[in-house]
Order: sequence, then C-alpha cells, then structure tokens
Amino acid sequence: MTLDFPRSALIVIDLQNDFFPGGALGIKQADMVLEPLKRLASLFVSHSGRVIATQDWHPADHVSFASSHAKAPGETVDTAEVAGQILWLDHCVQGQPGAELHKVLDLRPVNLIIRKGFRRHLDSYSAFYENDRKTPTGLDGFLKSLSIDTLVLGGLATDYCVLYSALDAAEAGYKTIVALDAAKGVDDTTVEKALKLLGEAGVILAETKDIR
Repeated sequence: MTLDFPRSALIVIDLQNDFFPGGALGIKQADMVLEPLKRLASLFVSHSGRVIATQDWHPADHVSFASSHAKAPGETVDTAEVAGQILWLDHCVQGQPGAELHKVLDLRPVNLIIRKGFRRHLDSYSAFYENDRKTPTGLDGFLKSLSIDTLVLGGLATDYCVLYSALDAAEAGYKTIVALDAAKGVDDTTVEKALKLLGEAGVILAETKDIR
C-alpha cells in the first residue's frame, strides 16, 4: 500500500501511561504497539508526512470517572449531553504522570497534539468529536488546511478511541487505514465487533509492513 505522504497523516491515539500495563486502565500487551508505531512515525517523517498525537486530558472530577458518581467502573450514567456514558476508573488526569504520553513516543516530529475530554461534563473517544457528537476537537480543520486526504491510525484502544476516530475519519471523507499491529484493544470480543464496524465503514485494515 503506497501512500502519497505529503497528503497523509499518522494519527497516534492516546499513547499514554495510564493505558499501559501498570496504569490506571492498563491494556494487556499494550507494549506491543510501540515498535510498529515507532516504525510508522519514522516512515512518515522521512517522507514528509504529518504525525499527530491525541491525549486524554481529564480534570480530576471528570464525568467519565466512576468516582464522580459514587458508582462502580463499568456502570453507565445518563448526562445532559450523552446517554449511557460508560464509567471508568480515574485516568489520564491533567498534569499527572498517567496522562503523559509514553516516553517511547518521540515528540519532536509530532506536528499537533489534540487534547480531548478536557471538559468536565463531556467525555471524548474520537480524535474528531467529543462524545456529544457535535463538539469538534479542531482536528478536521487542521487536516483540511494541509490538504491531507489519507489517515493511518494506531494506538489505544482498538475498540474505543481508535475505533471512533477511524469511523469519524471515514465519515469525513478521508481514506482511512487502521494499522492493526500498531493498535491494541481492551477486550477480544469488543475488538472483534470494532473490526466488523470498521470494515463496514470502508476503513482499510492493514499491517504496518504493508504501508510504504
């Protein structure tokens, strides 16, 4: 799969300490995405492509935290903006070590960091929109200003933030590729469902070795 790199961007989704083993929402074997993402980033930089990272950036009393509702992680609540908000353990709190991007991610070639979920009352899975599905992050405008038409996505997690980011990218008209070996999911069952949704949306599922 040969890319027109000046019109392409790599989107590294939520490569943050809290999503790695030992973090608040550690994903099993998340470390496996690091080398594929490093290779992709190097490829994009050497061919004048763009590299963008996203970062969950939650206030301490964020609406997605179970602790904010005296409920258990995994339960849901209806908020003014979102029905069925999933509740999680406190994670990626602004300014805390768990919110930091993994040290393996070299920030020097990163053209833009999109911080999402920083509004106390509103969560965000997608790199394009908050979970109310109408509040934009600004990513689409940035990409269009650079005439980007192709996106390659990897990171954490396949069945949540990578999924919703890729679906939004495809809906916005970008040629969208998810690098499967550069992404890791929370649960095998939800990953399987996510891959089905991605395929139905026209998202290309590839391995990093096939991207050049």
